[in-house]
Amino acid sequence: MPMTLDGPPTHAAPTPRVPKLGELLVAQGLLTEREVDEVLAAQLESNRPFGALCEEMFGVDPSLVEGAWVDQYRALAASFDADFARVHPAALARVSARQAWQFRVVPLRLDHETLVMATTPTHLARASRFASSVLGTAALFVVVDTHELSDALTVHYPIGGLDVRAVRSGVSVNGNSRT
Repeated sequence: MPMTLDGPPTHAAPTPRVPKLGELLVAQGLLTEREVDEVLAAQLESNRPFGALCEEMFGVDPSLVEGAWVDQYRALAASFDADFARVHPAALARVSARQAWQFRVVPLRLDHETLVMATTPTHLARASRFASSVLGTAALFVVVDTHELSDALTVHYPIGGLDVRAVRSGVSVNGNSRT
């Protein structure tokens, strides 16, 4: 039991179990348990991402691997709160209004060197690619619904004509249809 410095022991809330990517792919019928074991063995030797190895070794469609990864991330992110009322200005400054709307992200805070951002389940994979390739920073995502994200984008990154319909439809800031 964890101890506190100013009182009796506290009871920590149990950490929810996040399913492993291989478990999700087996549950979806995309891999067998034997194939997961083979991927894990290859991963130990190559130190390559599990999903990439699934694609190469067993021909799993990349969009299905990405979908399972999104499911896994949603389970992990469920314990984090998107407190849009307490958004830190330094976090907001890391992303321009155009980028926020284009990639459907709202930075919330900096946790040491990690940028914590909100996005929707639909935009999670794209937001993650944006954070790593464009921002070049470690990122943690809080998954929110379309209305929450569009409200936060409207407050923190107002751009005339963009609202919940833009987030839901995938219209980008330059008028092209994207998700």
